[in-house]
Amino acid sequence: MTYLRLLQHRAADGARSVILAEGDAAHVLPGVTSIRELALRAIADGVSLADAARACGQGEAIDIAAEHAAGRLIAPIDHEDPAHLLMTGTGLTHLGSAEGRDKMHAAAIANEQQTDSMRMFLEGLEGGKPAAGEVGQQPEWFYKGDGSQLVGPGDTLTMPAFSQDGGEEPELAGIYLVGEDGTVYRLGLALANEFSDHVTERHNYLWLAHSKLRQAALGPELLIGTPPTHIEGTSKIVRAGETIWEKPFLSGEGNMSHSFDNLEHHHFKYDLFRRAGDVHVHFFGTATLSFSDAVQTEEGDVFEISAAPFTLPVSNPLARAEVQTATVKAL
Repeated sequence: MTYLRLLQHRAADGARSVILAEGDAAHVLPGVTSIRELALRAIADGVSLADAARACGQGEAIDIAAEHAAGRLIAPIDHEDPAHLLMTGTGLTHLGSAEGRDKMHAAAIANEQQTDSMRMFLEGLEGGKPAAGEVGQQPEWFYKGDGSQLVGPGDTLTMPAFSQDGGEEPELAGIYLVGEDGTVYRLGLALANEFSDHVTERHNYLWLAHSKLRQAALGPELLIGTPPTHIEGTSKIVRAGETIWEKPFLSGEGNMSHSFDNLEHHHFKYDLFRRAGDVHVHFFGTATLSFSDAVQTEEGDVFEISAAPFTLPVSNPLARAEVQTATVKAL
């Protein structure tokens, strides 16, 4: 099956355009400079995003692999005001996700105690895919930051100077736009590296919120239309040109303990997440982490995540920010 993908392109002079790709063919959409702009047009016209894209006509044919290699493809969603793009996520949502998390809580397991993580996973396994019209079990939820924390498919992921770790999380991310009447529209799915500090999380699970306040990266393609229920991909870490860790991962609803509908309900049930015009990037979780295999990442490592039907990877080098001191003054 061939899936439609939308991409955002930025030329050397800063000019932006949107690309529609189907199979190996891709072309520029005339008269459109952002996917958000195209989505607003689709909402106004009462048509699907795919129909809105096709209605633009066909501009110049383009080689998206070459443009990706040249660094001219940017994240497939953004907002002119980064404060109106919110990044959030849910954990323990995949059928194998509890195993990796429980490795972080080995002491509790040794004492034959069921961890909070395992309880949440089992509750999600039982109630995460409710029948139509019903509300299922709420998942673990976290906040990552606003649009200032979103990086492109080949950009550097920079961990704060105080980070104890910078580790990959190969995931799918749902991309959403809130309409003027508060209706939430799922634009599509993107390949993602959710990127977290697993050492901080392992030290104390109550520090999960701290560990998630990090940058995140999206692959260049927005998969639109009905997504596949089974997605297979590969996550790897490259150091000095050599692959030091590589592992397959599974995603899509068929490999999850929660349905997309249930995860979306428990995010957008809050009024503050249905603010007109806002963009949401919501990470759906993973079951595969190099950290679970005792890999210690280093500055300069490159995280590379790929998965069909996406044709391009998200590939990001790791860096550490310089020390910055937060100054608070009484006024």
